[in-house]
Amino acid sequence: MQEDAEIAIERLDGAGAAAAVPALTEILRDAVANGASVGFMDFNTSADFERFWQGTAEQVETGAVLLFVARGAEGIVGTAQLHPVGKPNQPHRAEIAKVLVHSRARRRGIGEALMRAAEAQALAMGRDLLVLDTDEAGAARRLYNRLGWTEAGTIPRYALMPDGRDCGSTFFYKALPSPA
Repeated sequence: MQEDAEIAIERLDGAGAAAAVPALTEILRDAVANGASVGFMDFNTSADFERFWQGTAEQVETGAVLLFVARGAEGIVGTAQLHPVGKPNQPHRAEIAKVLVHSRARRRGIGEALMRAAEAQALAMGRDLLVLDTDEAGAARRLYNRLGWTEAGTIPRYALMPDGRDCGSTFFYKALPSPA
């Protein structure tokens, strides 16, 4: 567990992920309501978000996804996922996904703490090359640049914003230092 004065970063197991579904559903609902391009649209419902997190909890149970949450006095306020790539020719690589912080908890370093926890776990697993993508105009882009990630490029019209507008996605990678 990593701590930031009032926020603790935890890696959840399958049971913990299943128990966290209501809080994670609210974080995803908040992200979409605030215009984040995270795979869902304005027309998606809380039931859609809940189904997504239930599926994620099942993936956590099997080890296909590692799920991190940021927990404070107000409960779970942020989340990030680490997806180890399962292809035989990519045992060194993992993907970061769904780095989300509830709007009421932003600008407190939670996204950075979640990213650092995911990076440390990846390195502990021997995954020293990480990739992710984000909305080309989103605030997360600044975070990834600040944390030493390298922009590989932007694909225009890669996805849609929740309101249906086109959204380019910027792809990043980070080579983690090998342990000495």
